[in-house]
Amino acid sequence: MNFELPEEHRMIRKTVRDFCEAELEPIAQEIEDDHRFPAEIFDQLADLDVMGVPITDEYGGLGGDTLMYAVVAEELGRVSGSVGLSYVAHTSLASKPLELFGTAEQKERWLRPLAEGEYLGGWALTEPGSGSDASDMNTTAEKREASDASERSGATAEKDGDEWVIDGTKQFITNASEAGSVLVKAVTDPDAGYGGISTFIVDPEEDDGFEVTTVWDKMGLNASPTCELSLDSVRVPEDRLLGEEGDGWEQTKKTLDGGRISIAALSTGLAQGAYDHATEYAGQREQFGQPISEFDAIRDKLVDMYRKTERARLLTHKAARRYDEGKPVTKASALAKLDASEAAREVAEEAVQVLGGYGYTTDFAPQRFYRDAKLMEIGEGTSEIQHLVIGRELGL
Repeated sequence: MNFELPEEHRMIRKTVRDFCEAELEPIAQEIEDDHRFPAEIFDQLADLDVMGVPITDEYGGLGGDTLMYAVVAEELGRVSGSVGLSYVAHTSLASKPLELFGTAEQKERWLRPLAEGEYLGGWALTEPGSGSDASDMNTTAEKREASDASERSGATAEKDGDEWVIDGTKQFITNASEAGSVLVKAVTDPDAGYGGISTFIVDPEEDDGFEVTTVWDKMGLNASPTCELSLDSVRVPEDRLLGEEGDGWEQTKKTLDGGRISIAALSTGLAQGAYDHATEYAGQREQFGQPISEFDAIRDKLVDMYRKTERARLLTHKAARRYDEGKPVTKASALAKLDASEAAREVAEEAVQVLGGYGYTTDFAPQRFYRDAKLMEIGEGTSEIQHLVIGRELGL
């Protein structure tokens, strides 16, 4: 396998890196402190034509591959985990399913504005009680009239003439408060198990009954909104069903294969950012008459941090290339996500240690990477779930 990036990918990387250093780095801590979603950054990313990197140019995307997208996600994560998280959720969860499963009309209406960066998208799967069992959507076992739908708990959809009426609650949904469209998973046949889940395109602005009830304060990543949603008798026309009725769970599994590559790339960026800051500090900080990077204890930490970051990147790029080649990617993406997310946390923790007391202050970036990295081991399947997925793929 050729591990060198193609020239076009290196050019995109330089463009995004230059932008991040010039525009994002100066405000990265400020937006975290203020819990502010930086809409202007995403407007500028749209101007750079990277909001739809892996989306075909027929519908407003850049027409790049998954490897190119992973490179962009890493560069964003290298400076701001929050911006990186909102970016990957928009791309892999909100946009890519429309390209994979949507009709031509749906792509023109809903995918194009996402790919062109007109607004962000969201993807609503998780519910308050579902946890790692994302298929556990609290629903009743029977269909009811639309007037009774609001009496139920969980995410349920039932047909009412030429509309769908959606009721339920979704939890920990990235970008929902900023989104122009949200892909909502809901049960359409309670008796069909996994085959009873479908996907709907919801317009937060136009569809009555859609409400963001909570924007969570979090341990990190506070410039990326994480929301609880209420769907109270939300009516959408038939053409908002994505794919066929009952396709929702299979769509989810395919989406998560790509989504785990996204988190792996973002995690690699967090690790790289933490390593960069630690290395710079260690080269400048002197103790006992010499830079601390020359002491064995610090040098060994930096070498281990470098090793873990490089390993994460290689696994991420391997998974991305397999995805682009159309090969089975479930095992590779889960392995990349598992390794890179743990690397991000471990490298960020060591970066804080290298900086000592300064590493614990918000004047220096490692504490931000450390807090941001923890979510990478939780979101889009916990580390424990990745072990389960990999074990199944290995036949264990």
